[in-house]
Amino acid sequence: MSVELPVLKKSDFQTDQEVRWCPGCGDYAILSAVQSFFPTLGIPKENFVVVSGIGCSSRFPYYMDTFGFHSIHGRAPGIATGIKMARPELEVWVATGDGDALSIGGNHLIHLLRRNVGVKIVMFNNRIYGLTKGQYSPTSEVGKRTKSTPFGSIDRPFNPLSLALGAGATFVARTVDIFQRHLKETLRQAVEHEGSAFIEVYQNCNIFNDGAFKYMTEKESRDTQSIQLEHGQPLVFGKDKSLGIRMNCTQPEVVELGDGLGPDDCLTWDAHDPSPALAFLVAQLSPPDFPTPIGVFRSVSRPAYELASVAQVEELTEQRGEGTLQDLIYSGEAWTVRQDGTVVSGVEEA
Repeated sequence: MSVELPVLKKSDFQTDQEVRWCPGCGDYAILSAVQSFFPTLGIPKENFVVVSGIGCSSRFPYYMDTFGFHSIHGRAPGIATGIKMARPELEVWVATGDGDALSIGGNHLIHLLRRNVGVKIVMFNNRIYGLTKGQYSPTSEVGKRTKSTPFGSIDRPFNPLSLALGAGATFVARTVDIFQRHLKETLRQAVEHEGSAFIEVYQNCNIFNDGAFKYMTEKESRDTQSIQLEHGQPLVFGKDKSLGIRMNCTQPEVVELGDGLGPDDCLTWDAHDPSPALAFLVAQLSPPDFPTPIGVFRSVSRPAYELASVAQVEELTEQRGEGTLQDLIYSGEAWTVRQDGTVVSGVEEA
């Protein structure tokens, strides 16, 4: 007998906690989008889990009326993997930042993605350390002057999408905090994807890095400075869709449409291409030579890690029967060290 689920609203995912972000922070927009989006999924509220690490973004579990886990710096992917492995039916999300995910947490992030664990990672990228008051982060641009780089950063920054694609992520996307419709649509596609999903969200830190993405978020510039990737559609942009991106041999180039050039001459986006090569190439596009791409860069099918693990256990159980801890202790290569110091092969019972 099917059970009718209660109709959920945004307020069902709001807590009684005071939201402690700086006034005007882009985190508010992301929180609002997620709280509005979750009720539309038809998933029981008790099946949601939000995990975070350390940083401004990592306060997320306090503000989501779901199960949550505020873990330690960079370790959210590891905690989330454990939850998903133990309870594959849960909807597990990670809220993280560019510092938390790409600095101390980089190792955990890439292995979650390569394994294709069915966790959805939302990475807030403001290109700065906000919680610790304005040091440069792994995504800060070269020459960035901060409290920790007073003469300008000499590091080349990570490209989070390239990192995710290089790790073998099966779903990779980028969106922007104030592009609410686009943000929710990107999250929807992530939910529909079986396996890991990595969503980079450009997020404004109005205190320590204000206007980092102003070039592409202002009304007068967003049409020419950003381009939406839509599966099966040509890469065209501009106020009148008068510009496009095409391949010139192995390199992309911006062209003005007209005089014999039309959308059909532009690159048609294929988010489902088995090879990540083109997605990797397009992830490199950036100002001033190119508009910033947003949307789904890659969405391909591969068995989710937790489901493959469950299937493996079920198969072995069917073949060998239920195991016990005693069986495990007495199996494999084991040795007993006796009181007189001699070592014998195998485990001797007490």
